[in-house]
Amino acid sequence: MIDFQTSPQQYKHWKLEFDGPVAYLTMDVDPESTLKPGYDLKMNSYDLGVDIELYDAVQRLRFEHPEVKSVVMRSGKDRIFCAGANIRMLGKSSHAHKVNFCKFTNETRNSIEDASEFSRQRYISAVNGTAAGGGYELALATDYIMLIDDGAASVSLPEVPLLAVLPGTGGLTRVVDKRKVRRDRADIFCSIEEGARGQRAVDWRLVDESVKGSIFNEEVSKRAHEFAKASDRPSDAKGVDMFALKREFTEDTVTYDNLDISIDRDGRVATITLHGPKEAAPSDMSTVEAQGAHFWSLALAREFDDALLHLRTNETEIGTLIFKTQGDGSLVEGYEKLLQDHADHWLIREIVLYWKRTLKRVDMTSRTLVTLVEQGSCFVGILAELIFAADRSYMLEGQFEDDDRPEATIQLSAFNFGPMLMSNDLTRLATRFLGEPETVEKAQALIGKPIDAVAANELGLVTDAYDDIDWEEDIRLFLEERVGYSPDALTGMEANLRFAGPETMETKIFGRLTAWQNWIFQRPNAVADGGALKLYGTGTRPSYDFNRV
Repeated sequence: MIDFQTSPQQYKHWKLEFDGPVAYLTMDVDPESTLKPGYDLKMNSYDLGVDIELYDAVQRLRFEHPEVKSVVMRSGKDRIFCAGANIRMLGKSSHAHKVNFCKFTNETRNSIEDASEFSRQRYISAVNGTAAGGGYELALATDYIMLIDDGAASVSLPEVPLLAVLPGTGGLTRVVDKRKVRRDRADIFCSIEEGARGQRAVDWRLVDESVKGSIFNEEVSKRAHEFAKASDRPSDAKGVDMFALKREFTEDTVTYDNLDISIDRDGRVATITLHGPKEAAPSDMSTVEAQGAHFWSLALAREFDDALLHLRTNETEIGTLIFKTQGDGSLVEGYEKLLQDHADHWLIREIVLYWKRTLKRVDMTSRTLVTLVEQGSCFVGILAELIFAADRSYMLEGQFEDDDRPEATIQLSAFNFGPMLMSNDLTRLATRFLGEPETVEKAQALIGKPIDAVAANELGLVTDAYDDIDWEEDIRLFLEERVGYSPDALTGMEANLRFAGPETMETKIFGRLTAWQNWIFQRPNAVADGGALKLYGTGTRPSYDFNRV
């Protein structure tokens, strides 16, 4: 099992150091500490294990270190920043593992950009040598790239000429959409192995600054402290200890404090039940700060994030995820109000942003997503987003016989109309009702009011509503039908339907680049015995099928 839980005390590849408001995140990959046997992580190349540590470090910098206002990403090795994804790891990995690796790595890069834009924690890359492929893509995720000018250091995306694949963590898209490199220059850059160095890299906007080696470290520090002065993060706040999650695994279940997973292997279905708070929301921020990572909104976000990553990576034959909630909606409403009332507090801002990123991870998960709104559920505000994120959502009308729990309702909040934007920069409700914006206005008028099954169905908030007589049979028939379809066709269909509306850099990275990269990863020109990915480093030229597809 691949575990996404780690901590700085367990890191094998990254080091965290602090200089007042500046943090230094140093990549110093241990070649022998691989996630799986059969390859060495030479030249600061990385596998999924390296990126799991990076994701953890980015999260901790946001929550545990409010005083950190800028982050310098640098290398612990001489004359090499990062050689990118390890080629032999890719050559030995299953296609499913490569896909999940690319997706998680993309999401981690996005979390760096999210920290820069919304947490005011600016990232700088100090490129002290070669930054090739995924190494340059790592730098591209930061706000500002400083390249040492020593006549040898360069940035490059050599995947096309060397490996017959693409820069799989957003490289092409970030070059033209984020760095705004001219298209013809980008074409040249991505077609040559050696990349660009010095003033040419600056002139082409591939980096922001080229600095002589004698003053490189001094200039990096100066720039980091300049960036820190522009941040609104507090200098004297106490961070939150992101302690290890409590989890219990059995063959078919995973149990957290606020969430549980139940797996039906025959049906290839996993049910994720998110539990509402057991007590009322704190009345003031001092109590929230004292609760730290035990604070329900944060605790549930962490557990949900971990559960999604676990199911994606370790349960690849589970094709359908069912989302349910259980709890007192009025208690959830109290937490929603607290989050809204203290939106300017640094910790509340981070919690809300964490939910935003986790819900994006839901959107990007290649599974059929189904939300069931039943008796005793608490789909209020942020939790209601799971209804609109789902491919299908069904709501129970009335009550089951001999079940005294409250009738199912949905309750919207301000969080459904802005803070939880998808990758297309629209809310899930705006995406759902792209052709009828007036329906969004009708829904917004119902903020704070319980919406029963009949009203939810009439408004289009759910796919359908069933009474207690039809509920189990109709849900069963849908799930059995779904599991009989090709998972490849479903993945393509679902991904195409989820992101209606405008295209953004994020939707391009996931919907365009990642899809094409994953297709190319299966093509003989890359992965056959005579393909470029398999022959890399052998001195033998690959044999290509030159038919354009």
